[in-house]
Amino acid sequence: MKITRITAFALSYRLPQGQTVKVGVGATIKRDTIIVRVETDEGLTGYGESHPGRSPGAVCSLVNQTLDPLLAGMDPCDVVGVWARVNRMQLSSHGLGAGAALALSGIDLALWDIRGKAADMPLYRLLGGSRKRLPAYAGGISMGFQPPEQLVEEARSYVAAGYRAIKLRLGDNVRDDILRVQAVRAGLGDEVEILTDANTAWRLADARRVIPALAEARVGWLEEPFSALDFGAYRIAAGISPQLPIAAGENHYTRYDFARLLEDKAVTIFQPDLSKTGGITEALRIAAMASAFGIAVHPHSSATGINHAASLHFLAALDNGGYFEACVSHFNPMRDMFGRTFEIGADGCVEPLDRPGIGLDIDERIFAEYPAIDGPGYVVTF
Repeated sequence: MKITRITAFALSYRLPQGQTVKVGVGATIKRDTIIVRVETDEGLTGYGESHPGRSPGAVCSLVNQTLDPLLAGMDPCDVVGVWARVNRMQLSSHGLGAGAALALSGIDLALWDIRGKAADMPLYRLLGGSRKRLPAYAGGISMGFQPPEQLVEEARSYVAAGYRAIKLRLGDNVRDDILRVQAVRAGLGDEVEILTDANTAWRLADARRVIPALAEARVGWLEEPFSALDFGAYRIAAGISPQLPIAAGENHYTRYDFARLLEDKAVTIFQPDLSKTGGITEALRIAAMASAFGIAVHPHSSATGINHAASLHFLAALDNGGYFEACVSHFNPMRDMFGRTFEIGADGCVEPLDRPGIGLDIDERIFAEYPAIDGPGYVVTF
C-alpha cells in the first residue's frame, strides 16, 4: 500500500455577533480547523486534524504544496518513517518549525486512521489499550471572563450534566481571576475538581499574587501561565507554591520541547495536543518519557471530533493517562460535525469509539458549510 495523495481542507465558522468567549489570548471571533485527507492506492482513506495555528491558509499550503509530494509513494503504515522524513526536511532543517508540526500532526492522525482501518481495529486496540472509562473535565473555549455569579451558574450546569471536573479561564486581571475561582469553589463545594488555565497571559508579578489564592482554593492545576518559550518563568512559578501543579504542553511541539520541560522540572502535568505536537506517533513518545518520571498526560483537545476521538483512543492506551478535555463550548458546531464522539456518564467519564480507525465517518459534503476564513480567530485584547 502506498500514499497517493495528501490534501488539507481549511474550515471556518464565524461566531454570530455577541456570541464570544473572552480568555487570556483575546476574544474568539471564529473557529477554524484543518481536516487532512490521506488517500492510498488500495482504496483506504484516512482523516486527521491539524490545528490552524491562527493561519489556516499557511498550514494548508504547507500540506498541499510541500508535504504531499514529499511523502508520495511512502507506505501509509510506516508512521515512523513518515515522521522521520518530515522531521529531516521540515522540523529540523530549513523548514517551518511549529507550522510543520501542525501540518504533520494532521497527516499522522490520518495515517493512524488508515492503520486502524487496515487492521479492522479501533485505534485504542491498535495502540495496545482497552475500552476503559476515562475521566473527563468540562473544557474547550468555555467558562471565560464573566461575572462570578454567571460563571458559577455555567459551572453548575456542567456538574449537573455529569462532569466532576471543570476548567476556569484566568488571565483577565489579578483581582477578578481570584474572585472567580473563589466564587466557583464556594458555589460547587469540595467534591468538584477545579482546574485553571491562564492562556499564557500572565507576567511573573501576576503569578506571585494569584498562585497562593489558587492553592488555598485547592485548584487541581494552573495551566500555561506564561508563554511556552518562557522556561525561566515556569521554573520560578513552580517554587511559589509547590502544592499547586503547573501544567503546559499545548503550545510545545514534539518530544524535544517536552524534554526541556522534563529537564527544568517545573511543569509536572503534560498536555500535548495531537493536532499540534506531531500527531499520535510523537505523543506516544512524549507520554513514554513522562511515564518514566511519574508525570501524567492530559492531552489538550481542539476543534473537531477527529481530535477528540483520537485523544480518547490515545488516553485509553496510556499507563499515565489523565483527564480527557471535553469541549463544552456553546459556539463550536465543528465539535459534532461528524457525529458525537463522546458522552459524559454519571461517573464523570467517557469512552473511546469502538469502530475501526479513529471511528468517524467523514462526509466531505459538510465542508461546504464551513468556507475558510483566513487569519487569526481572536480579537486581541491586550
